[in-house]
Amino acid sequence: MTTAKTKVAIAGGGGRMGRMLVEAALDAGDIELAAVFDRAGSPHIGRDAGELVARPCGVLITDDVSAAVAAADCVIDFTLPAGTLGHLAEARRQGKAMVIGTTGFDAAQKAQIAEAAQTIPVVFAPNMAVGVNAVFKLLEVAARILDQGYDVEIIEAHHRLKVDAPSGTALRMGEIVARGLGRNLDECAIYGREGVTGVREDATIGFSTIRGGDVVGDHTVLFAGMGERIEITHKSGSRASYARGALRGARFLATRDHGLFDMQDVLGLR
Repeated sequence: MTTAKTKVAIAGGGGRMGRMLVEAALDAGDIELAAVFDRAGSPHIGRDAGELVARPCGVLITDDVSAAVAAADCVIDFTLPAGTLGHLAEARRQGKAMVIGTTGFDAAQKAQIAEAAQTIPVVFAPNMAVGVNAVFKLLEVAARILDQGYDVEIIEAHHRLKVDAPSGTALRMGEIVARGLGRNLDECAIYGREGVTGVREDATIGFSTIRGGDVVGDHTVLFAGMGERIEITHKSGSRASYARGALRGARFLATRDHGLFDMQDVLGLR
């Protein structure tokens, strides 16, 4: 018996992540690339989406969001917060699933995503890479073990074009560690230091951000104690890992009718 393929529509098809998602979808035997769309005025409108990855496929990039969503079972979006929320509204109107890898949402925007998930299934995660989500699980354990006598610092590096900082992945790491330590990240986070800062306060979690070149994404959580340091690091050499994880998210949503999930749910790590 032939299993039906999951039909996906990819937002921002002309961008770096959009192209990677197109290529991953074309490689996946159980995924159908149903539609690719981009913002109105994009120079890629009307082009074969596959041509952007040297693999013509007959799917033309459109700026008709409604038609693109209608063609798919699931929308995959790694664009920008405002655009993603617009696409989410359309997915909700049509009753379609959505995988959101966009970062940089504020609290009110996250609440909009949670509200939409009451009627459609949504995977919303700051990082779709399977390896990163394994690191999230490791951090849960490390924080419980290293809950006394260790200072926590989170260092992340990304390419020069990334517009939000710290990265969504770094913030999620901070949330996981803070929860494991019995702290509230909003109350203990320190985002960069300058000047005469005084001695480090014991209960803080520090963040350092690096932006430059074409760094895809590096993250390190440092637990610094007296006489020893523990570092848990993940380095991305390609966006392909994010794309493959997003497709896993789309497959996961095929059996859900509503709810808000993240990659820990997708990977069965709860």
